[in-house]
Amino acid sequence: MALYAGIDLHSNNNVIVIQDEEDNVVGRKRLPNDLKRVCPWLESYRQDLAGIVVEATYNWYWLVDGLMEQGYSVHLANTVAIQQYNGLKYRNDDSDARWLATLLRLGLLPEAHVYPRTERAIRDLLRKRSRFVRQATMNLLSIENLFARNHGQRPSANQIRRLTLEGADAIFEDSNVALAVKSTLSVWDCLTDQIYALEVAIRGQVRLRQSYKKLRTVPGIGEVLALTIMLETGDIGRFDDVGNYVSYARLVGSSHWTNGKRKGSGNTKNGNAFLCWAFMEAANFAIRYEPKIRAYYQRKEAKTKRVIALKAVAHKLARACYHMIKENVAFDITRAFG
Repeated sequence: MALYAGIDLHSNNNVIVIQDEEDNVVGRKRLPNDLKRVCPWLESYRQDLAGIVVEATYNWYWLVDGLMEQGYSVHLANTVAIQQYNGLKYRNDDSDARWLATLLRLGLLPEAHVYPRTERAIRDLLRKRSRFVRQATMNLLSIENLFARNHGQRPSANQIRRLTLEGADAIFEDSNVALAVKSTLSVWDCLTDQIYALEVAIRGQVRLRQSYKKLRTVPGIGEVLALTIMLETGDIGRFDDVGNYVSYARLVGSSHWTNGKRKGSGNTKNGNAFLCWAFMEAANFAIRYEPKIRAYYQRKEAKTKRVIALKAVAHKLARACYHMIKENVAFDITRAFG
């Protein structure tokens, strides 16, 4: 009789439940997050185990990689797509692990992509860079706000980049305001240095694959954004069509309808936040430097909110990139924006 295992993974321990084909529990154990403890306990069930389900939590790498190396059939559960029965009065780690095993047995498990181990670290390094970019932008905006609050004018980003610590003392009479600007400027300088260091390291280790090289022909997409899109997308073949791809990039709406009436929104966070960020960044640059895309954005902005208009541009860029990667062709602005 086939057995199915579900693992409810936590920060320092995990709960393993093993069920048979009739959902009877044949094994249960809470273990520390240590492969030397997990693998020996699973060994007695190995011969009958049809698969093991692990939650796609923030710390799944060590467990999934380790189990795969031991020859187990491992499935990574997409936690945001899993729904439990709302009528349950009591839930715990055991019931969560059992539910994972049950979904696997029924063939209903929503699975997350197990990204290739060999490229995972460099992808995560790019993710670290994107976080630093967002933090640097927040600090830049903070300095702009301090200028606007105290002088009634908002300087450009280039003016702030040229600002020195001595210059801040000369501009602001109040020493506390000057200190706030200087401390924020120091953090921004540090982040800028680290972003550059990460970019140097990344460029020295990875190159655009042949099918992704044409991304550089898209307005707004430079080398770093192209690498981000490549590493966040992975194998383009895992997306059946362009709709699945832009949905994964979080660039489509989410809503629930019944009988012609809207009954709320869906799971807007289901997808890849870093891929969404990359296309939104590309959209911002494309609007700035490509007249036809800027005109499309302005028509949208006149009818709706700025962020929605920007997302519409990002959506079109993502659709174009999907076809470019699949067909290995250059960007055609007339196909994307008319």
